[in-house]
Amino acid sequence: MDLAEIFRVICRRWYVLVPGLLLTAAVTAGAGLMVPTQYESQSTVALLNSKRGTAADGNPYLVMVPALTGMADSLARNLNSDASVAELRERGVTAKYEAKIADNAQGPLLWLTVTGEDQDGVLAANHTLMKYSAEKLEELQATQSVPADSMIRMTTIVPPQKPQAQLKSKIQYLVMAGAAGLVLSLVASFFVEARRRREALPKHRQNRSRDTDEAPGEETAATPAEAGDDRAGTRRSRAERPGAGESGGEPAAAGPEGGRQLDQPTVQLPLLPSSERAGKKRPPSWVK
Repeated sequence: MDLAEIFRVICRRWYVLVPGLLLTAAVTAGAGLMVPTQYESQSTVALLNSKRGTAADGNPYLVMVPALTGMADSLARNLNSDASVAELRERGVTAKYEAKIADNAQGPLLWLTVTGEDQDGVLAANHTLMKYSAEKLEELQATQSVPADSMIRMTTIVPPQKPQAQLKSKIQYLVMAGAAGLVLSLVASFFVEARRRREALPKHRQNRSRDTDEAPGEETAATPAEAGDDRAGTRRSRAERPGAGESGGEPAAAGPEGGRQLDQPTVQLPLLPSSERAGKKRPPSWVK
């Protein structure tokens, strides 16, 4: 089937395709209204060396030791734990969040990302997450009895940004719904076309098409009427054989009453094996 034939089928079965497309558009629009839009807010924080570590020149940004990156990774893992999620939920953070080391970071930089359906709630949750991260950093060091002037500090590099709509996933769902509706509408159109073509065929062609659908090698039993027709055809073919009065034919053998002699059945006698026939000898001619 080429493109021209597909176009002709679509034109003939427009009454099936058009309602399907309208239903698809309605379902897609409803899904667009029902699926909520997700908003995302992101902030960036950095870990700084302790006051004692920067006492030489007083600039903490000049002392970015590798230990700070390890501490940033440990803090991110702690923030993503179930215990931290439960504590933040008690503080009102119900939106989904994530803490991780910033991509292509040259130092101990952390990304704090919050995703939710409410813009104001997402922005407030990001502020709460930043405050909780600083408290968690201090708590992790306090458990090791680190002096106050030797503790690693946290500073804000990028404050919580205004939540932005994330439409990528929503658009993907809508595209999948529209594509599924279009495919189903086309399938329904071609199904109706196939049914109409089959109904338009003559009955003998329909029977022939059904016979071709049967498995190869499968034979159907002949009905008594068909068997009788076969026997009648055999008698007719025997009767049409050339007789005695026909030119070019051999005269039929006459019976004792002058009629045509009927064909006699041929009886085939069983043959003995060659070994038994070879073992028997004919008696001499003088033996009576």
